Amino acid sequence: MKLRNITKTHGGRILLAAVPAVAAATLVTAGVAQGAVPVSFSISGSQFKLSADSLDGTGFSQYAGVATDSAGVEHAVISANIGQAEIVNLCQSVVTETPLGTVGVMITAGGGGAPVTATGLQIGMSDLQGDASFSNIRIGVDGSAVSTDIKGGAGDFAQDSDTIHIDGLRQTAWLTQAAVFELKGMHVQITGGDECF
Repeated sequence: MKLRNITKTHGGRILLAAVPAVAAATLVTAGVAQGAVPVSFSISGSQFKLSADSLDGTGFSQYAGVATDSAGVEHAVISANIGQAEIVNLCQSVVTETPLGTVGVMITAGGGGAPVTATGLQIGMSDLQGDASFSNIRIGVDGSAVSTDIKGGAGDFAQDSDTIHIDGLRQTAWLTQAAVFELKGMHVQITGGDECF
């Protein structure tokens, strides 16, 4: 899926859910398991699921957006940005049908007291569940005036906050981009279609 300037949004969409989250790339090599690696990736044409025990972040904003997949199909997304994040017990899964049957890829990281860390996240998602809390939240701010470096369109409905905390994160997304991802204790495995939730 191509990120076609996710900041090109449609005005008037009211977003009631706070939607920050992060995802590891489906094809991550073992070399990033213990180090910080710059990444920029998307999952082409397939949504993926992500769960985590908790997410703590600073510098958050969200607004409506559009993402275009490799076939040129547009998908409405909730665009979320987060400057710095820590994620405890991250699990990311994607499932696809192949000539061999249903095949999944599952990535886990961030357990044992060594959370996943991420910098400069931008997420395009369709659903998020969890218990969220914010500090200094502004709801209804103009999309072009959010406090994060990445902004929405002028006149678009948006919200931002200094910090965000989510417990019991459950997310379905089309794409994620990040400046840096650090995955401690990463495990990548092929499954028969198992998902994080």
